[in-house]
Amino acid sequence: MSFKSQRIRVIARFGFVSVAAAMLFWPVASMAAPDPDRIAVSVDQAKLVKLPSGIATIVVGNPLIADVTLQNGGVVVVTGKGYGATNFIALDRTGQVLVDRQIQVEGPTDQLVTVYRGVDRETYSCMPVCQRRITLGDGDSYFKTTIDQAGSLSSQATGSGQAAAAKPTN
Repeated sequence: MSFKSQRIRVIARFGFVSVAAAMLFWPVASMAAPDPDRIAVSVDQAKLVKLPSGIATIVVGNPLIADVTLQNGGVVVVTGKGYGATNFIALDRTGQVLVDRQIQVEGPTDQLVTVYRGVDRETYSCMPVCQRRITLGDGDSYFKTTIDQAGSLSSQATGSGQAAAAKPTN
């Protein structure tokens, strides 16, 4: 066997070993600990985050991207409002910074179908049946119609519930 063929075998074996090692260690690398200073939340969803006690004030970098609401016991509710990244800073009563964290608001994780009609876009959530879903970036007409329908349904449900509660029983 020539030196050249032995060298090719060694390189081939090394390549195979490298691929095998990469396949074995890929799950370990992909499960690396998330950044503790970054909070990931989906748009239109909320996440509870435990913070140190003594927080008196919360400042949000861009409230169009995320909303942060302080609850009792040092818990905050982080709600994704729009796509992108922002931060929030939590201060104690003396103005000392207790927490400074990044918030990353990502797209929805449910199964979406996006329909384009020219430049207008419509989004549907398809879990398991496709229903209208209001998503940032949808066409104005579709967005307004869907919002109006949702608001009307909510008003009807609230009005019916209030009417039933006010109705005297015999």
